[in-house]
Amino acid sequence: MTTTGTPPAGLTVRPATLGDAEAVCALLNEIDLLEIGRAETELNEVEADLKHPEVDLEKDSWLLFEGERLVGYGLLWDDSGAERIDMDQYVLPGQLPGTLHLFELMEARAAERAAGNGAERAVIHLHLNIAPTVDTDALRARGWRPVRRYNVMARDVVAAEYPVPVPPAGVTLRDCAEEADRRTAHRLLQQSFAEHFDFQPRSYEQWLHDIDGDRADWSLVWIASLDGEDVAAIRTRNDRTTMGWTANLGVLAAARGRGLGSYLLRHFFAHYATALGRDRVGLGVDTDNSTGALALYERHGMTLDFAVDTWELTRPV
Repeated sequence: MTTTGTPPAGLTVRPATLGDAEAVCALLNEIDLLEIGRAETELNEVEADLKHPEVDLEKDSWLLFEGERLVGYGLLWDDSGAERIDMDQYVLPGQLPGTLHLFELMEARAAERAAGNGAERAVIHLHLNIAPTVDTDALRARGWRPVRRYNVMARDVVAAEYPVPVPPAGVTLRDCAEEADRRTAHRLLQQSFAEHFDFQPRSYEQWLHDIDGDRADWSLVWIASLDGEDVAAIRTRNDRTTMGWTANLGVLAAARGRGLGSYLLRHFFAHYATALGRDRVGLGVDTDNSTGALALYERHGMTLDFAVDTWELTRPV
């Protein structure tokens, strides 16, 4: 097995910088083509990841080169301040020695970060396409196992078929042009997802960093009120080439069962089709979501585009 200090012959590793964002984006789109058949990664997403507030690029990022060619990328961050550590790793096929070397480096760093938080173990999560370029047998041999599946759901939308929906009785909708409303949207989404798998609480400032709030279009983030009380929020994005995107849709537990999720979803469809001229929309959903979100999206004509598994490794520090 390769030691953590020495890359395999012919390969080199160095930390990433923000200036590497375009090269990383090109690599991820090359992998997207192999895994889902189209380029799906946007440059602004890569830049936001590299600027993540819990990432020290010198210690938490890795670029793998074969000669001058970038063949792999890894990033690690710590949202929990405890044992839970997240990482992304993307490597082109045929690079198993380099892949294993990156895993050794990244797992060791994850254990170091968990130890720095005072934890006795690191619980590391990694998201991979269900048909990834990574050798999953080699991953299992290292102790990793899949623990959750997320579906990317999508559907075509036509403006004529999606007039702006009439809200349910007592419901009003507003966007987040004002700072106070952005804070309200943050609170609603945090509370709505607090009991969900892998939820990590984030302060308002951390959340703004996570979503690259300086570049967010707040006219596409909406809050729903029921009888004057704010009870739901939906955060959408129009900066993806392939489709309009819902990043979060959350309804407070006390307000569920009133049709709010369905209304917000139909509003998303209508606004993107009629006001923005998009012909396809999508979102991601935890297939084991206890609120019935997957069934909701299926009832509204959304179908599976591709799926991603969360893999987990528990490592003592």
